[in-house]
Amino acid sequence: MADPLGLISRGAGGVQPHAQPPRPPAAPGEAAGPSFKDVLMRNIEQVNKLQQDAEMAIEDLTAGRRDDVDGVLMAKQKADLAFQMLLQVRNKMVDAYEEIKQMRV
Repeated sequence: MADPLGLISRGAGGVQPHAQPPRPPAAPGEAAGPSFKDVLMRNIEQVNKLQQDAEMAIEDLTAGRRDDVDGVLMAKQKADLAFQMLLQVRNKMVDAYEEIKQMRV
């Protein structure tokens, strides 16, 4: 299963992230990498897919099409953890926005 926020693979004992090919230098006024919006939207989509997969696993378990309770529990826990992480990112963004709003110019 993919790491939806890219945080687990950077840990001390985690799997190393995939090597990225070198990018050409950015033109003046152009961002060097993907925008924050693109990264955030991709992570939201991944969290949504994890939640959909977990719900499908629960439905399959209750319908008798699946019998591995451990796999269903793991899928649900991964989806819940990814959502909680995304929620914390949102909370930090709102806090940063509120702090910026309080700044005097």
